[in-house]
Amino acid sequence: MLQNLRQARRNESGFTLIELLIVIVILGILSGIVVFAVSGINDRGTAAACKSDVSTVEVAVEAYYAKTGAYPAAGNWTVLTTGDDRFLKSQPSSPDYTVTLGADGAVTSTPANCLFP
Repeated sequence: MLQNLRQARRNESGFTLIELLIVIVILGILSGIVVFAVSGINDRGTAAACKSDVSTVEVAVEAYYAKTGAYPAAGNWTVLTTGDDRFLKSQPSSPDYTVTLGADGAVTSTPANCLFP
């Protein structure tokens, strides 16, 4: 019986260490490509969200101007986000960009114009 086990063990074939290392290296390269591709998609999404927020605030400022006849004071988000007829649900906020309410209805963002590398 021991002889049969030894014979069966000799006939088994498997992967060598070199073959396994090559597969691991190939998987590492593929995962690196995927990581860089996904980060590019994330940057475009952040830029689109920033542009959307700037556009929304611009519309709210113009609606405020149409109703009151004056633009809100620079940085005064409370007139847009509070009251019975509020124009925004909340001030847009993100760790990646900031939307600034300036004088005379100017709405800007940092980075400027939501441009991301």
